[in-house]
Amino acid sequence: MKSSPELTKWQNWVSLAARLILGIVLIAAGLTKVGNLESSVQATLAYKILDYDLARVVGMSLPFLEIALGLVLVIGLFTRIAGAFGALMMLAFVIAISSVWARGISIDCGCFGDGGPIDKAEAIAKYPWEILRDLGLMACGLWLVFAKRQIFAIDTWLFRSAEELLAEKDRKKRRR
Repeated sequence: MKSSPELTKWQNWVSLAARLILGIVLIAAGLTKVGNLESSVQATLAYKILDYDLARVVGMSLPFLEIALGLVLVIGLFTRIAGAFGALMMLAFVIAISSVWARGISIDCGCFGDGGPIDKAEAIAKYPWEILRDLGLMACGLWLVFAKRQIFAIDTWLFRSAEELLAEKDRKKRRR
């Protein structure tokens, strides 16, 4: 069963919005951390989830991963895979923030730069909004996993099906 053109049109725009929102947020998050990797490591350590050595690796590599994933999403390359990785990354952030909240640890998440200990009241006020933000971003990633084709995405042009290529070739023949 084929979708109506109206349905396809709004789905394309939702997909574009999801790609750009998740991609730009990831790029912004990575750029705010990449200039001070030690701060990123300290923010990762503040969660008290990973041992020192693993937290150091995660803190050092996360900004670069966020930037790379964000760029791939913005240009629309390997969109479904990138959407899945983005959704999984957001799920990991939700779990991490929920974990410190449940354990009574008061930290700034470090999502957009400096992280670490903060006032308990400030942390309790921030945690729900940070979790909601990351759930919304996770929804963007999940949308991309299940969306069909997308406008303004390299995928749409690069990975056209054989059927689409034949139809395009047939249209060109008819024009001659």
